[in-house]
Amino acid sequence: MLAVENLDVVYEDVILVLKSVTLEIPSGEIVALLGANGAGKTTVLRAITGLLDIHRGSITRGRVTLDGMRIDHLDAPGTVAAGIGQVMEGRRILAELTVEENLRIGAHTAARDAVGAGLERVYGLFPVLAQRRTQVAGYLSGGEQQMLAIGRALMAQPRYLLLDEPSLGLAPRMVQQIKELIVEINEQGTAVLLVEQNAAMALSVARHGYVLETGKIVMDKPAEELRADDDIREFYLGLADEGAVSFRDIKHYKRRKRWLS
Repeated sequence: MLAVENLDVVYEDVILVLKSVTLEIPSGEIVALLGANGAGKTTVLRAITGLLDIHRGSITRGRVTLDGMRIDHLDAPGTVAAGIGQVMEGRRILAELTVEENLRIGAHTAARDAVGAGLERVYGLFPVLAQRRTQVAGYLSGGEQQMLAIGRALMAQPRYLLLDEPSLGLAPRMVQQIKELIVEINEQGTAVLLVEQNAAMALSVARHGYVLETGKIVMDKPAEELRADDDIREFYLGLADEGAVSFRDIKHYKRRKRWLS
């Protein structure tokens, strides 16, 4: 199990971004982390994958553990070697390299004889990448670049895959395709922490979900219960009943104040 326990994170030694954040990603499961822009979702991922120091951030309280062993002291290559892969928001592919060169870079911690098997797996998941293996990555479509970013992370054979806004900027058809690929990757044995503003997509595949508001976990429930929650339906799924203003809005406003207090 990958676990974040009572985590406080500070940037620039003064800006408290995460406050007592606790969440768990059980082996082999999909967990969703929801929240608006600026809630702290990406900071949670940085804390797990050893990228905080690059952004002048630090853990001031709490810990991150993998199977009970602390990993919050590891740098980014160390967390990859421990079995954690991350796909950052914005894809971050190497645009001037070919598709296959991008993928091979993702295998930098893997044994040399495992690279071929990694490529076979990725090309099996993403046939379009196999067709474009010699193409310069910068000429791929947005959806294909997202596939490449996910495939590159999979080359290290992670046990846990952290996805930061994989549906961002994609057409609905491509979002559906990415969703199906996340499910397939999970069925192959890789646990997924899915960070998304697209709550409908995330909760449709996750078993459990957390809601992060201004650096605090304000909801922690099975995904099915989150989908049925009135606040989630209104604020994240956009399913509030038309005309239901006044008392409902006041009730939700008070509830959100209680979340953040």
